[in-house]
Amino acid sequence: MSRYYTRACNFYYGSKSKIYVKQKKTLPLNGINTISFDHIELFSRKSKKKISIKRLDRLPKLLKKQVKQDLKTLSSKKKNFANLNFLKLPNIMGILNLTPDSFSDGGKFNKKDKGIKKAIQMFKSGANIIDVGGESTRPGSKTINSKIEWKRIDKTLKSICKKIPVSLDTRKSELMEKGIKYGIKIINDVSGLNYDFRSKNILKKYKIPFVIQHSLGTPETMQNNPFYKNELLDIYDFFDKKIKFLRSIGIKHNKIIIDPGIGFGKNLKHNMNLIKYVSIFHTLGFPVLIGNSRKKFIKELSGKNDTKNRIGGTVASSLYLMMQGVQILRIHDVNEIKQGLKVFKELIKN
Repeated sequence: MSRYYTRACNFYYGSKSKIYVKQKKTLPLNGINTISFDHIELFSRKSKKKISIKRLDRLPKLLKKQVKQDLKTLSSKKKNFANLNFLKLPNIMGILNLTPDSFSDGGKFNKKDKGIKKAIQMFKSGANIIDVGGESTRPGSKTINSKIEWKRIDKTLKSICKKIPVSLDTRKSELMEKGIKYGIKIINDVSGLNYDFRSKNILKKYKIPFVIQHSLGTPETMQNNPFYKNELLDIYDFFDKKIKFLRSIGIKHNKIIIDPGIGFGKNLKHNMNLIKYVSIFHTLGFPVLIGNSRKKFIKELSGKNDTKNRIGGTVASSLYLMMQGVQILRIHDVNEIKQGLKVFKELIKN
């Protein structure tokens, strides 16, 4: 039998969702009664088909067994950690780049106490956690020395860890360990733990929550004609294999976040398919994080209407991602995105 992948679809929101869940017409997505679904889409390498969750008996025996297990995963609650509430969507991870060369805000917050002030401001605006990075991983960027990276973030990291929840954006195990000793809550490695083989040992030793991001190649080369047989299923398989490997080396906890890596070794078609069908990743059983803020796909879609900060495109994609059940959005403009989400939620109340 060909392998099939299950994606929840046909979502209901708000009070209507609560009623349907209670009447058993729909299943709650990730245990959240305010977002539920009544259909699934089954993907294989050759085809895809949509089916009502009330019609599963029409499926072949083995496939029906797999789908029922997927539905159990899709409807189960995710335990909260690191100031993230997975029953309230979406959580916001505020971006703090302490670099001179990040793609959108390089050089803005890496002098004096600007970084500290920005972090506190984003947290007060509603971010659940602040993601601090000292190395740019934009397309074309080169790796920097770990001492330089640490020097950029040391003072700010030490200060804000005492005040607010912090995530550390780094590929280097040495910096991960230093950050853990300062009190960071999450490790966010854009390499998917592939850059530094010692990173896995740090995660195992400290049992700290972490993000697994998919990235094709390195930042220096990742946008040089990226290729996939099927970007959606290839990336799903990457996470599936990575989780199995981590389990095999003794990392047993579930404080793991999945990030498909928008813009990291992907062209516009890849990015659009990942966003459009993002709910497929819920079947892995872990919270999903998407970094959609100010990304190039917004420029490519908006054309002449592109603006420097791309807030419009970030708001639009954030709303779509929220309605696909994405639990965490990695965002530059926290106040503006929180505003857009609040207004939208009020408008769709029923």
